[in-house]
Amino acid sequence: MVLKDKILQLKNEKNAVILAHYYQHDDIQEIADYVGDSLGLSQVAEKVDADIILFAGVHFMAETAKILNPSKKVILPDLKAGCSLADSCPPELFKKFIEAHPNHIVITYVNCSAEIKALSDIVCTSSNALKIVESVPKETPIIFAPDRNLGKYISQKTGRDMLLWDGSCIVHEAFSFDKLLALHREHPDAKIIAHPESETHILETASYIGSTAGMIQHVVESPHTKFIVATEAGILYKMQQAVPHKIIIPAPAVENNTCACSECGYMKMNTLQKVYDCLATESPEIIVPIEIGQRALLPIERMLELSK
Repeated sequence: MVLKDKILQLKNEKNAVILAHYYQHDDIQEIADYVGDSLGLSQVAEKVDADIILFAGVHFMAETAKILNPSKKVILPDLKAGCSLADSCPPELFKKFIEAHPNHIVITYVNCSAEIKALSDIVCTSSNALKIVESVPKETPIIFAPDRNLGKYISQKTGRDMLLWDGSCIVHEAFSFDKLLALHREHPDAKIIAHPESETHILETASYIGSTAGMIQHVVESPHTKFIVATEAGILYKMQQAVPHKIIIPAPAVENNTCACSECGYMKMNTLQKVYDCLATESPEIIVPIEIGQRALLPIERMLELSK
């Protein structure tokens, strides 16, 4: 029996569900019950009625699933699958930052730890950040964390002068501007689309800026047939499935690697073998302290309510 079949059999035996992010390896996306972006995965995790949630993503995503559905066992194929953006916002420093700027509404991007969410008023994703920020009265000052690039983009879109935490995602800051322009010269008929975690000079080249799910929807609905995609290369699997007749090209990274694109080493730590081992042993298990989980739940629920 091949490994994929073993995983599916084990999943059924244990009454488990597999959730996977768009940035996971193709073979993991193939066997997942649901593949999506952070917002979609949160919405699904909240409603899961299986006994076990195997989260093929990174640590903060599995934490969010546990916070939303605390009675379920949440497991992550590799406990070391972290996030450079989440790491850029240590809770003790962020707490001091908030205390130094009282009377601000604290909006945090979902790419952060449970401790950071617990310090927040509202959580957002790249799909709904614009809507979340616009829901706050204009006279109310806002702290936006941890991604400065997303915060700057939303600030420009809304005209809100937000106080930004100085964090970033190494994957979305890895794109080479010069290589991107050179690639576009090779494919002048291609439209550049980008994730808002990218740096400003990359976003300024894009004809569309949006979340991973938004980018997929855009290439489906767009009349154009060729795209250069500036986000983590894992998205190309589902994107190409959605538009098999269109040409999808990954935006080039500064450093040359296996695909000359930008990949998240943390996301790619999860493998099919680790998914099987994780299901077989029901570990590593994600544990969120009850107090932190309860405090983090409120800003996440506010996000989900505003996203309806």
